[in-house]
Amino acid sequence: MELIPVVLFLFKVIVLGTGMFIAIKWHYDKEKKNNDKDVRAVLIMGAKVAAAFTLLALGLVFATFTLGGRLGLDLTFL
Repeated sequence: MELIPVVLFLFKVIVLGTGMFIAIKWHYDKEKKNNDKDVRAVLIMGAKVAAAFTLLALGLVFATFTLGGRLGLDLTFL
């Protein structure tokens, strides 16, 4: 029974990873055909989106632990 979450998590990672790879490759190939946009601008925007996502994810983790601590939950890792 304890193996099921591990297998499902690995399946999820493989499926989402494959989907992201195909989506990125499709957009890259589409951009290669259309040389109207500057590749540098696309990379900068991608970096901005990645940074914003990282900051939002860290903020969510911080808010979750803060709320959990205020509710009296034991959130220590040790």
